[in-house]
Amino acid sequence: MPRGIPNAKRDDTGIKYTTFHVPLSTNPKHLGTTYLKSESQTIWFRNSQRRSKEETPQESRRGSQVLVIHLGSRFSRIGRASDVTPVTVPTVVARRCKTPVTPHTFIEGIARPRAGKKNLRPSEKSLDQNEYEVSTTSDDPFEEKIAAITTSLRDRMRFYKLRVTPNAANIASTFNGPFRPEIIAEHNDPYRVDWISSSTDEEVLVGDKALRLADPQSSSFIVRWPIYGSKFNTRDYTSSQVVLSDIETLLRYTLHDKFAIEPRDYGSLSVVLIIPDVYDRDYVRELVSLLLVSMGFKQLCAQQESLAATYGAGISTACVVDIGAKTTSIACVDEGLVVADSRMSLNIGGDDITEFLYVLLERISFPYKDINLANSYDWNVMEDLKARLCTLMEVDVALNLYDFVVRKPGSPAEKYGLRAYDEIILAPMVIFEPRMIEFDNKRLGLQDLNPCITEEILEHTSDHVTSAMVISTQHLLPGPSDTPALQYTDQKDKTSSDAGPTLGTSSNIIVEGSIDVPMEVIDIELEDNKSSGPQQSSPSKSARRPSSEPVQPFPGSFGVDVCFEASKLPLDVAIFNSARASGGDEKIRKYLQAVLVIGGTARISGMGHALESRLQAIATPLVQNMERVQIIPPPKDVDHRVLAWKGGAVLGKMDGAAELWVTQQDWDILGMRGLKERCFFL
Repeated sequence: MPRGIPNAKRDDTGIKYTTFHVPLSTNPKHLGTTYLKSESQTIWFRNSQRRSKEETPQESRRGSQVLVIHLGSRFSRIGRASDVTPVTVPTVVARRCKTPVTPHTFIEGIARPRAGKKNLRPSEKSLDQNEYEVSTTSDDPFEEKIAAITTSLRDRMRFYKLRVTPNAANIASTFNGPFRPEIIAEHNDPYRVDWISSSTDEEVLVGDKALRLADPQSSSFIVRWPIYGSKFNTRDYTSSQVVLSDIETLLRYTLHDKFAIEPRDYGSLSVVLIIPDVYDRDYVRELVSLLLVSMGFKQLCAQQESLAATYGAGISTACVVDIGAKTTSIACVDEGLVVADSRMSLNIGGDDITEFLYVLLERISFPYKDINLANSYDWNVMEDLKARLCTLMEVDVALNLYDFVVRKPGSPAEKYGLRAYDEIILAPMVIFEPRMIEFDNKRLGLQDLNPCITEEILEHTSDHVTSAMVISTQHLLPGPSDTPALQYTDQKDKTSSDAGPTLGTSSNIIVEGSIDVPMEVIDIELEDNKSSGPQQSSPSKSARRPSSEPVQPFPGSFGVDVCFEASKLPLDVAIFNSARASGGDEKIRKYLQAVLVIGGTARISGMGHALESRLQAIATPLVQNMERVQIIPPPKDVDHRVLAWKGGAVLGKMDGAAELWVTQQDWDILGMRGLKERCFFL
């Protein structure tokens, strides 16, 4: 070999004529390293260590530097964690605009009589018939639905041996029809309203001020509610930025006017944000970005409503039912953890009771003839009547005399008299008999304001489909052609939009991926009698849907829109399905013995008894060794409406909450991934 040439080794790698660098074998020492494997090496620990050095000595009162914010469709509750009760502000903003303002149209969520037909209650046929019998000669679907709900009420009255007042509708109509109101002088009205005229110089009105506008249309003000159910109001807004701008205006005004907190103080305040159980990730992301980036709060902790309610009630396990203005949320909480598959959202709320009460009172010649639910002052009249009249106690049904006061801008207050019979109990019964609700009308005008936004944590529409929703819509799902063991129950006669989904006979089915564990699908007949005693569900045909039918693409690859169809369920059936989705009979017994009802509608007289009796009738024949269903009352002197806020205040004062805070730096670096790291439910 010539001198100076090194002894070249033979290359067997097969890549002799390339510059590709062959990676070295793994160093065994790297496999045993502790880098980023301990809690002290994470960004959360380093940030908390830095914050602990920068923080000032602890404030004199625990929670005084923590704000708790709970946004709602009708009212938002804001306050310090150290406060006893929050400040309640209507979630409404009025802005002056240069373009002409179109009048607000009221979207009817309750069925109405057929066009051209007066909404008058028919009189009883004869006095010698069975007093509990309900008969109708009209072919109007509206009258048939009213008769079905009245039949359910009469069955419960028969069970409790309560008498029915004969010809009560005619007596009430005779009194209400010719009634003339009493004029109340302004100096004699202690609750007179100072209406805001069109000459105001303010460009933005928030909360109660927005509702005191005498005539928003002539004043060139557009009045909008930024929150609708568990999402942003996409019907009245065309941009998510406008929605967020109104929410920010609402928060800044409330903090300045009620708490004397200036924007320069936001950097020293922490925020506990109460979010819905069935949340939209876009909704959470935009709100967190608003609070941390736009408003500049120090840090934030997000918590679900049901879990916050258990904190407020001082219990660790419960089935939480939150009846709001637009929607009803149901979720089971097990030892401080929300069972994700038990979550359900019903498109039924307190506003439906208010509107249904108006429809029922119209049938007995409601004396206030000029009522228009699109006006805020007329809506408040019905809200006041609902709060004072409505009950779910059958023993309270009587032909009583009531009064109410109408306060309109530009005219003195008027005092009316009113006689009503079973209308006061039929209105709240709509949450158990949702056949009167027009669910399709509620979706009119809703749109997606962020259709093209993507992020590292992708959200699929199927993420909102839970096991409780699937159980509730089993009878609507198409059956597979190659699985003869999987059968579903067809509906009885009517569609779900008319009578609501019904649960009926139980049949064992094998669910895919369940390792041959039988799962029971029940179907409770809601079209027939519904009394407080145990019911015998009538057998119905169990047949498989033909697989040859064309199936439309819906979220989760189901043959129907599971989320929408499950939102039509009666409240008692939805609660039972939510408990069933959490586990077997033992779990059902556990949750049904700890049902926590919150929200404004929970304050209706007799709500606990009505829910207990209906759940008992469903659970007794279907759950082995089922004991008494129990509705847990809130702690003493705590309003149902603020229970979730109280839970957020408790969380904000706990030492363990130090690990849940997301700072501005965390949000800037990690975004939703940071919130997911701190909040395990996202």
